Amino acid sequence: MKKQMTSTVIMLFMATVTMATCTVNRNKVANNKHAVETTAVSNDGQKTMAPDFSLTDINGKTFTLSSLRGKVVVIDFWGSWCGWCIKGMPEMKKYYEKYKGKMEIVGVDCGDTDEKWKAAVKELELPWIHVYNPKGMGDITGIYEIQGFPTKFIVGKDGELLKTVIGEDPAFYTALDEIMQKEQ
Repeated sequence: MKKQMTSTVIMLFMATVTMATCTVNRNKVANNKHAVETTAVSNDGQKTMAPDFSLTDINGKTFTLSSLRGKVVVIDFWGSWCGWCIKGMPEMKKYYEKYKGKMEIVGVDCGDTDEKWKAAVKELELPWIHVYNPKGMGDITGIYEIQGFPTKFIVGKDGELLKTVIGEDPAFYTALDEIMQKEQ
């Protein structure tokens, strides 16, 4: 009985830590009316370009971000362990269909094992490009300065970073609609 109770306490603790990690920045965003940041211009007036990267896609092939030049791209840093990430997927699917052929989504998995990542993509039926972001060498969360999950970037046709949204926020979809109207 004591062993079962200890296991239950450990599982509850782990669930709490996971939820807190996923939602800490969401709470900051929810309380911040300026959740959508314009990142198109650096301090010196120059365009801020999305850092290029190459990661392995869900089919085991190398994917490079710059291969999508000419399309608006949404880069979505997420994980199957993140409740807010999963909660936002139905809306992402709607927008993927809405702008199919004019926009691409690149789902960047963070914090999952290879097996959990592939299972989540299959279970959620996510039709866009998916790449695996390994821990350690090759992890691109540092170059994108990821501070919470999900974090979404909207990248223009020329590779310019246009918007960044941390958390699952309706403002992301408003910004995407505005950008897509300009880009058409």
